[in-house]
Amino acid sequence: MPTNTATNTATNAAADTAADTAASTATNVAADTAANTATNTAAATAAPASASTCNAKRPAVMFNRWQEDWSVLANPCVPRKPLDSLKYIPLGGDPSSYLSLGVNLRERMETNNAALFGIGSAQSDTYLIQRVEVHADAHLAEHWQFFFQLEDARAWGKNVITPVDKNPLDIEQAFVTYTNSVGGGTFKFRVGRQEMAFDLQRFISVRDGPNVRQAFDALWADYEYHKWRFIAYATQPVQYRYATPFDDVSNRDLTFSGVRFERQSVGPGDLSGYWSRYNRSNGQYLDAHGPERRDVWDLRYTGTHGRFDWDVEGMLQTGTVGNSTIAAWAMGSIAGYKLDTAWSPRVAVQIDAASGDPHPHDGRIETFNPLFPNGYYFTLAGYTGYTNLIHIKPSITLNPTSKLALLGSLGFQWRETTGDAVYQQGMQVVPGTAGKGSLWTGMYVQLRADWTIAANLIGSVEAVHFQVGNSLRQAGGHNADYAGVELKYGW
Repeated sequence: MPTNTATNTATNAAADTAADTAASTATNVAADTAANTATNTAAATAAPASASTCNAKRPAVMFNRWQEDWSVLANPCVPRKPLDSLKYIPLGGDPSSYLSLGVNLRERMETNNAALFGIGSAQSDTYLIQRVEVHADAHLAEHWQFFFQLEDARAWGKNVITPVDKNPLDIEQAFVTYTNSVGGGTFKFRVGRQEMAFDLQRFISVRDGPNVRQAFDALWADYEYHKWRFIAYATQPVQYRYATPFDDVSNRDLTFSGVRFERQSVGPGDLSGYWSRYNRSNGQYLDAHGPERRDVWDLRYTGTHGRFDWDVEGMLQTGTVGNSTIAAWAMGSIAGYKLDTAWSPRVAVQIDAASGDPHPHDGRIETFNPLFPNGYYFTLAGYTGYTNLIHIKPSITLNPTSKLALLGSLGFQWRETTGDAVYQQGMQVVPGTAGKGSLWTGMYVQLRADWTIAANLIGSVEAVHFQVGNSLRQAGGHNADYAGVELKYGW
């Protein structure tokens, strides 16, 4: 497996709430549609209206800040709030031409008493991480958008600092987008440093959980026509460094490019799929090393029917690592049902699996590479990685009020094969587990609360207890506990 774990070593938010909150808190690329339709309606929104007939609404602070449309503030009927003069700065006489400024702030205290289950030099660790993001978003009429975002990420008291923990002042995003109507559809072209994510972010994510989010230096083009959307992308992931400000660069040893389709209303749900090529100059695995050329084939189906919801995704990987042939796979699913009772309980079950390599030194690599995952799909603790895994997780989510969500879940974990290791987030190998022990890895309990304190202020608390199985105990591991407290503010 890769020994460089810096790109994906932490996680973000509650796993089983993903199906409920994907439209607002996950960076599903389908949300791009909002930016397209907003530019077409900006002029109409800005039309004068009396207060009694005003239908314009203030935009919400979004996960992707570049999708917000503050042109509604050109309409005098919209109630004003402090500092609105910085949310909408007119650029000329066209209401759809404006500059908007914004800030994100996240503070999180975490404690983990047994990273890597206490094996080796892993120690108990309690620390504070902080992330500040400042952006400027300029729109010129209906066709052009210029988005620029700075990030400053710090970690205090952390035993081991990696590029996902600390990044003194640097450019998180800086891109230009051109949008126009073509052939009855909408064409969009974006170039520059940008974030991208697909679906529930199982494999392609913004990596919001760690302190430093993942961006890509990329070309992105998409075309939307009725219920169809077609996307093409060519990227180099940003390589994060924390020695000095403004020292991040494109990763010249790694590229990720491909094409994707999306189709709405396929039966009761939506269908999407993509092919991508993952090229790395020097892949490092337990059973192979050398140039990695990995073809990724992905298909996903998601939808709702009455009170029932589901999200099912499968991925096949082929290619080569050095002289070895790749044959890896993974699948993920979440299905839930909302009960019509007090506190609107949603019961759900999550089932995931990913291949490992059962036969070392046979010239065949079956270890699944999770690419750019967002670990909150499991838990914030990072004890579970999407490699050599079978994972079953029932859960229940309660909403005592419209501003409070409570999650409780049990996770049961096995290896797909004992020939390969146990892995944590970032494809981090748990020492002493490869080729040893049984399939059973252990089980965990997860508790989480999310509280909307104010319109743009959210507080979260999460606790995880992992009860290790015999294989981990034989490797020198023991039970592990994680707790985190977080505040997020957006303006």
